[in-house]
Amino acid sequence: MSLAHNHAAIPAQAGIGLRHPHLPAFLAAPQPAAWLEIHSENYLAPGGPRLVALERLRGDYPLSCHGVSLSLGSAEGLDEAHLARLRALYDRLEPELVSEHLAWSTAPDGTFLADLLPLPYTDEALDIVAANVGRAQEALGRRLLVENPSTYLRFRETDWDEAGFLSELVHRTGCGLLLDVNNLYVSAANGGDDPLAALERLPLVAVGEIHVAGHARVATPVGELLIDDHGSTVAEPVWALLRAVLARTGPRPVLVEWDTNIPELPVLLAEAARAEFHLWEVSDAAG
Repeated sequence: MSLAHNHAAIPAQAGIGLRHPHLPAFLAAPQPAAWLEIHSENYLAPGGPRLVALERLRGDYPLSCHGVSLSLGSAEGLDEAHLARLRALYDRLEPELVSEHLAWSTAPDGTFLADLLPLPYTDEALDIVAANVGRAQEALGRRLLVENPSTYLRFRETDWDEAGFLSELVHRTGCGLLLDVNNLYVSAANGGDDPLAALERLPLVAVGEIHVAGHARVATPVGELLIDDHGSTVAEPVWALLRAVLARTGPRPVLVEWDTNIPELPVLLAEAARAEFHLWEVSDAAG
């Protein structure tokens, strides 16, 4: 089948995640955000004021829809009813980009666990994820961007490193990559790895969107962990890693995520302005 490759329609500029506390400001006046991203699951009801408000904004801002519960790593396959709801939403909004996490969240008995759980990078897991991504793209009628996860543990059994796993997934399915730079940094720090080395092995040609966000430092009995909590400004090492990413990919749409401890809109827009500056740096250097 022919899949929509729409990432050129999202400008290679900085966008922000649209969160409910900021919705009145967007409805009242234009805001300096080049594009918006929503969590798809917040808009699956077929009507209501939230969806009506989003449709009002849709004509003014390019839109990315980011799913968080499709459970691409589920060995039981995908929830067809959930896929149908997503398809109805995407047909209604016609977003320029759609994406999902590389994770699983549905137990074998069908229980939804409301979390983004890790999967081992094995041949068996790759077969499962590739089949699920293929089914999702078929059902949604759109190319899917798959997001690299934040990780807090290592599996004993593994056949691939993360970069190799994602590269093979892109090769098998034709999906794209949503490169979460904060996740890349968090995972490398937690595993004692070099994020730049991991970056060099990723399929950067497939990157259709980039995320940056804040993280927390948490003390544990086995040492400090970084937690991808989206609850603060972007850390300086993550900004530095973003610059390294953009130097390799060229300008791409960059989203600032902030999902907990949500600040006033000007604080979030200031973070987006900094991302915009780094995009300008890359464009200026190339020019």
